[in-house]
Amino acid sequence: MSKKAIYKVIFQSQGKLYEIYARHVGQGGLFGFVEVEKIVFGEKSAVVLDPSEENLKSEFRGVSRTYIPLHAVIRIDEVSKQGVAKVVAGTGKSENVMPFPIYTQGGEEPR
Repeated sequence: MSKKAIYKVIFQSQGKLYEIYARHVGQGGLFGFVEVEKIVFGEKSAVVLDPSEENLKSEFRGVSRTYIPLHAVIRIDEVSKQGVAKVVAGTGKSENVMPFPIYTQGGEEPR
């Protein structure tokens, strides 16, 4: 029996830090975006509910695929076990996080 891959995606959006888990992450068809499909959340049978994860569930309810701007992605890991999806308040601009540079064809090279 083959084990399905699961990915942890950490990204920034509207001043918040998101950590979600998904079954598929790829380049997709939109230039400059990361395509995230089949977002997974914790078991519905869990007795203790995490309010942060519940907020994420409602935010992504009905979303089959989402596109995250490449410069907003902080990290993508293939993990062996799913964790708890969460949203935490960002600290604003962080000097430890640098946006990934995006180069396009036809532009002048930086000096």
